[in-house]
Amino acid sequence: MLVEPRNIDQTGDDLRMSDLFYCQQTLRAKHHWPEHLPDQGPLLLLWAYGEMGEVGEIIKKKGNGAVMNNPAVRRHFVEECGDVLMYLVDMMDSYGVTPEEISEAYARKWKKNMDRTWEENRKLYEDEDE
Repeated sequence: MLVEPRNIDQTGDDLRMSDLFYCQQTLRAKHHWPEHLPDQGPLLLLWAYGEMGEVGEIIKKKGNGAVMNNPAVRRHFVEECGDVLMYLVDMMDSYGVTPEEISEAYARKWKKNMDRTWEENRKLYEDEDE
């Protein structure tokens, strides 16, 4: 069960995962789009990849400086990042992932990464002949 987000129409709010899931579900309901099911997960992920490509194109064509310093470019960049996030939330929703599950998984992964030395990752990519 999703909780209605706080002041979602106000700009600058820091949204919770539950807010993001709620927003996507209400968007789908408003437009009478079908419920997301597991068989749609790969397609939703593919759409997220497409949006990631748009983010990459902005960086490639406009450059890091414009993303950081040009308000119009930055607005476009952030908007496309929002599209990526929307499709990722839709993909998770298609598999029945809850805001609580992804929040817990994120926290566990963050903790694991905080405790890592990354030495094991470097070893994976080292050339054995060196």
